[in-house]
Amino acid sequence: MKKIFIVLILLACSTSAWAQFTQAPPSLFSDVKAREIDDAVTILIVEDTEATNSAGTSLDRKDVVGLDGAFSAGTASKALGNVSTSFDFGTNSDFKSNAQNTRNESFKTKLSARVLDVEANGNLIIRGQRSMTINGEEQTVTIEGTVRPVDILPNNSVYSYHVMDMRLIIEGTGNITEIQEPGLLTKFIRVLF
Repeated sequence: MKKIFIVLILLACSTSAWAQFTQAPPSLFSDVKAREIDDAVTILIVEDTEATNSAGTSLDRKDVVGLDGAFSAGTASKALGNVSTSFDFGTNSDFKSNAQNTRNESFKTKLSARVLDVEANGNLIIRGQRSMTINGEEQTVTIEGTVRPVDILPNNSVYSYHVMDMRLIIEGTGNITEIQEPGLLTKFIRVLF
């Protein structure tokens, strides 16, 4: 009897210790999903942006003004002869313009986020940040937004296009980033003009 009691106490202690590190589902038939403050959820960032803008303008204008006249005055016409005048005035304007802008961006990664708050309707306000440093280049990815519980997949992940009011910030620092930036003189000239 004493051995059974000790085994039950050890089993209860190990279960409570294990519960600290696991996110237990509310029932046996539900998945482990983020639903409370400080729960973790994986954000699958899949952003593909493609935008094409094109515009064309054509303007053609043509104006012609003409004046034609003849003059004849009795006997004086023998001395002057027939006087004839002709006046033409014309303008021609032609304008054509074509513009096209194409932009393609693609970014894919996974990021764990923490639930900061739960709204009254059950939506989760999340925020996650990850920093990596590779060969002196540091990249920081930050995501913020609101997630509906129905959009969370059974493996406790959600695609970034399901995050409402998403704010995705991708920043980088290091030698390569500094080389890609314009120099001080170029920045100064841009400020002036």
